[in-house]
Amino acid sequence: MRTNRALRTPGGLSVRLDVRAVVVVALILLAALTASVVLIGTGDYPISAGDVLKTLFGDGNAGQEFIVNELRLPRVLVGLLVGASLGLGGALFQAISRNPLGSPDVLGLSQGATAGALTMIVLFSGSAGQVTTGALVGGLVTGFAIYLLAWRRGVHGYRLVLVGIGVSAIVTAVNGYLLTRSTLTEASQAVVWMTGSLSGRDWTQVWPLLWLCAVLVPLVLVNGRGLRMMEMGDDVSNALGVRVERVRLLLLVAAVLLTAAATAAAGPVSFVALTAPQLARRLTRSPGPNLLPSLCMGATLLVTADWTSQKVFGADQLPVGVVTGVLGGVYLLWLLVTERRAGRI
Repeated sequence: MRTNRALRTPGGLSVRLDVRAVVVVALILLAALTASVVLIGTGDYPISAGDVLKTLFGDGNAGQEFIVNELRLPRVLVGLLVGASLGLGGALFQAISRNPLGSPDVLGLSQGATAGALTMIVLFSGSAGQVTTGALVGGLVTGFAIYLLAWRRGVHGYRLVLVGIGVSAIVTAVNGYLLTRSTLTEASQAVVWMTGSLSGRDWTQVWPLLWLCAVLVPLVLVNGRGLRMMEMGDDVSNALGVRVERVRLLLLVAAVLLTAAATAAAGPVSFVALTAPQLARRLTRSPGPNLLPSLCMGATLLVTADWTSQKVFGADQLPVGVVTGVLGGVYLLWLLVTERRAGRI
């Protein structure tokens, strides 16, 4: 049985509170923070969780402060922000497309960002900053193309998914062509980037992602009510006063920006955007897009996958994208079997 509470403010505003969802979000956040502290202490120079916390609060020695604040904390923060962005972006795509397979991995957004990065690497021998800019532009251009191609008196779920799959196939072919045009050095650099990794991330990747999330996350959450109503159908949503196409376009742009920025910061980390919203929905058992739980779940999944790769294979031996790819592939097969048994595919 679900436990819902209605909260009323002195101004007359009423808010329905899903107690189970709040508890789940709190537990996921606790798991993310715990995994982050453990991850900061993991490496060639191990640091206990207590010393990590003391260092974060300014009580560590000089060596610990350098290792924690300059080397490991930025990497963990990038992991949290990238995971949160992918989780929220995936929840938006799945809610708008009304399809559990509607994620940036399937729709071609990640491949588009990869094409932008490969263009800078192969054709222009770009620096790290230029590669990041190329990935961001590639993701935005791909998202805009998918929206235009899917438009027919509005954008509807299955048409968006089908157009995205087609665009993904085309962009994947372009990426293969770019790799054939590259030198051995450029190809090596490109393959490492395409795997998805948090290795070598510093504060220059943290701040752009942080500012973007600070702007987009509140904007998305404010429009969450309209997105939830849109799951009942466009006609019903319009009757309830939701400006459907305006909300859909706004949230699609936000989802594309979040996905492109995450890909630009860490490469195309696979399956987090697909898996996080579904896991969040199963834990909260709540209808609707589950935006905040998906955001928290994405952050938890990515830092946990990074800790797993370092613990099992050593620091920087296995990119985090490989771990998320393996786990996400297993989850995708399970999801397909479940959907088939339920008669939905």
